[in-house]
Amino acid sequence: MKHRGRHRRRKRGRALRATLAGTALALTAAATLISASQATVADAPGALKPVSASDGAGRLPLAEHRVPGRWLDRLASEMGRPVGVGTVLDNADVPLREAADCPAPEKHALPVEPAATRAYCFGGSGTRGWRAGAVTTSGDADDDGRWGANRVILSGWTRGAEGGSLDGPAPGQGLAKVAFVDANDPGAPRYTWALLAVPVDGGRDYRGLVSPLSGMVWYQDKLLVTTREGDRNALYVYDMDRIQRATVESDAVGRVRGGWAAHGYRFVLPAVGSYTLPGGDDAARPATVSLDRSTSPDSLVASEWVPADGDRHTRLWRYALSRDPARSGLLATDSAGDADPVEAYETKTADVRGVLAHRTGWYLDRASGGPGGHGTLWRQDTDGARATECGTDGTRHCWSGRSGSLSYWEETGEVWSQSGRMLFAVPLRSIDRALD
Repeated sequence: MKHRGRHRRRKRGRALRATLAGTALALTAAATLISASQATVADAPGALKPVSASDGAGRLPLAEHRVPGRWLDRLASEMGRPVGVGTVLDNADVPLREAADCPAPEKHALPVEPAATRAYCFGGSGTRGWRAGAVTTSGDADDDGRWGANRVILSGWTRGAEGGSLDGPAPGQGLAKVAFVDANDPGAPRYTWALLAVPVDGGRDYRGLVSPLSGMVWYQDKLLVTTREGDRNALYVYDMDRIQRATVESDAVGRVRGGWAAHGYRFVLPAVGSYTLPGGDDAARPATVSLDRSTSPDSLVASEWVPADGDRHTRLWRYALSRDPARSGLLATDSAGDADPVEAYETKTADVRGVLAHRTGWYLDRASGGPGGHGTLWRQDTDGARATECGTDGTRHCWSGRSGSLSYWEETGEVWSQSGRMLFAVPLRSIDRALD
């Protein structure tokens, strides 16, 4: 387990130990059928339009709030000493299935061009009634691609959100959980679940986070997740060194007779902080986020969600991450505790479900126009926009239709995402080659 101030740089570019060339060919063959309704080429969104990050459309200050340390200490004294990622992975006992063994309808949702070179599916009762929507990896956490000695993928899920929008969960639904995937052996990844929670009552109890998980970034020892919980909450912050064990197996969440429950899961992450939106501003909020290591300092990029029939353009923001060792994994803030964007843009791309920035390009994952269809992956900059094309008619509906957030694992060169129950990776060079 790594600790604050001990992140080290290692030589990049090491490949994962196994390849799935045969699986990649099978995925390509399985995904070549595209419905006639997708043949229409969507209008290109054009170039990104820079907007002022200090006022108007580009202004989106995020106010930082920290959960009092005494709350967290009280919770730990009641629940037991917190554990780290390594302990959670030691309990990863549910296998992910390789793509060749996944149901055909699930595989149909994978990208057509470029094809996934690594793909797995979740199964079993743990995903029924839940919707996947966010991905991050140990490649975000540290640029050597590992957390301690482990390669890890985190997959975020929301209860009862299948088919829903990003506006928020239905009443009584919306619990959020994260699958910790042990990816040390690419041929046999395994996972276990941890529930996301929020401390209450001075740290004497906790409640479940009730929000869709549409974006998630693991940076250093912090996990930042997007939230639609309440009018002002934008991001919740979790400490990967403060994972607590549940002591009672129960569908309840929080303190129960005889101990602590986490909706039947073994582990729970209590939030250590949050970033909130300006009061009264309910029009703009980050809906999906990712990490960009090509900037100095490293930065968090965010996109809002605007539906295809919306009456305004989608906004994109970039926030600098702190270089202060005492603020590991947090956004850079001013003296008032506000994180202001250092860049902001508008794009005509609507229904953005995933955003990724690398060097001068912004990659935007647009959802499909209907169920069972494929989406579009755009790369935009201030000069123009391009999308991958596929099929004999050159359609741009080549990306996953139900894809969630995007995460670039710099050490391996792979972009990870998730479509329904399929977790997949595509080399960034393959994406750029398809675009160029």
